[in-house]
Order: sequence, then C-alpha cells, then structure tokens
Amino acid sequence: MESVVSVDRVSKTFGRLRAVDGVSLSIARGEVVALLGPNGAGKTTLVSLILGIRRPSTGAVKIFGLDARDRRARSRTGVMLQETGLPNFLRVREVIDMFRTYYADPLDSDEAIRIAGLEEKANSLITTLSGGQQQRLYFALAICGNPDALFLDEPTVGFDVEARRNFWAHVRAFVGSGRTLLLTTHYLEEADAIADRIVVIDKGKLLADARPADLKARVKAKRVSFDAPRTPALDGLPIERVQSSNGRIDLFTSEPETVLRALFERGAPVKNLEVVGATLEEAVIGLTGGTHG
Repeated sequence: MESVVSVDRVSKTFGRLRAVDGVSLSIARGEVVALLGPNGAGKTTLVSLILGIRRPSTGAVKIFGLDARDRRARSRTGVMLQETGLPNFLRVREVIDMFRTYYADPLDSDEAIRIAGLEEKANSLITTLSGGQQQRLYFALAICGNPDALFLDEPTVGFDVEARRNFWAHVRAFVGSGRTLLLTTHYLEEADAIADRIVVIDKGKLLADARPADLKARVKAKRVSFDAPRTPALDGLPIERVQSSNGRIDLFTSEPETVLRALFERGAPVKNLEVVGATLEEAVIGLTGGTHG
C-alpha cells in the first residue's frame, strides 16, 4: 500500500528543548489517523515537520515519497489550521476562487462551497461569518485544491455538538473516496469515531500507534456506573478510582463482577446499572499520566 506520510526517526530541538524525539510513523493512502497528546506534547511541531514548515534536526520526512518541502508534494496536500489571517474585506467565494489558482487540478468553487456547507454564505463578507462558519471556510480552503492528503489541526474548536456532527459528515464525504486524513483534536470522542488509527505522543516521544479499540483494550479497568443517592460502602473492594456527580456513581475496577456481587450483597441502592470498558480518553490519560489536552 502506498505510503503517503513517512516519518523516519525524526527529532526536532529548540535549544535544549527536544520537542520531537526520535519519532517514526507511516500513514498509508486512505487512512484516517488522529494525533493525540497533552498540550506541549509535540503534536504541532510534528505536524509542522510533516508539512515541511519546519526542518527536522535529525531524521527524514517524506510525503508521497518526496521531500516534505517539495512543491509537488505540497500541491497534493490540503491544510486546515486554526487561524489563517484571511482579509475580512473579501467574500467567501472570492477567497476560495483565489486559493484555487494555487493548484493544478482544483475543485470547482461551487463544489468546495457545497462540501463545506457554505452555500448560503457564498457571497457574504468573511467578516460577517460566525466562528463555526469561519471554520467551514477554512475547511473549504483546505479542500479546494482537490488534495490527496488532508491535514486538520483542531478543526472543531468552538463548535457545539450539532455543528461538530455536521462538520464531520462533510469531512467523511470528502475523504471517503480514498483520501488520507491526519487530524489533531482535543475532542477524543471525535477521534474514536472517525480515526482508523490513534497515534499518542507525549514529551516528544511516540507512546502508542494502534486502532482505537486496541488502545482502549489496554486499559484493564472497567467502569461500573449507576444512579444512587449517595456513594455506597466500598471498603475492602478492588476499586481503583471513584467519581460521583449529580447522583451518578462511577467505579473503576478490574474486577467488576466482584464489585457488583458485593454491592448487591450489601443492599446498595443501585439503579440504571451500566458496565463498560475504558473510553479513549481514559486510555490516553493512562499512557500520558495526566490530561489529554
């Protein structure tokens, strides 16, 4: 299978800081990969190396078998960053028309506008767009060149739940024809839902590269959740962590059967019982030893 992104033992240092430390990574054509890790983990630096914005201190990066800074590679990629610095006096269609001229085989402007869900705002000034509409415009600019590989950096920051759902529907429609996608996101439920692979880095080092299900399976603890007026007596039970919020109790344990048997024997007022495996967030936190972002 064609390797779209190849990162070979790459490091990047800034003075004494080693922002990326010996990372190797390969992304094949058609894969959707989520890059996760805490703030300061090295995600942005790694993406900038892949895009050729920065040069590695050691190691090599290739896109489509070419140097990451090669114009032929760049012409096949689309990038959506959190800020683009677009001039507010332009209209949506005007800025898309301008960006299309940078590529040899771009999408039609109307097609890019349709995919991004901006039909009703096509002739509006950029300054009149809401935050969510501006994000959709950035997405339109990322895809207007008809790229084979798409890079999205925190694409749904500031979106409400419905806006995120609609955005990912547009993304899935675009990448569903064999395009490659690499994204960073703080919304781990998005990564879990859309990614074929999860790559976790922290302190510049690659900690995991696996399917979401395999990553979650590494966490042995299960979550036992139920409604109760108060936390029941848990003394002597194999429980690793307890959370309580608004009458909902969450117990984390590697022996859910033992815990449930004891709760029932003790007459605990358990309602709406649920036993589930680890979430992706719990798996990432377990790897990084802290928060995911």
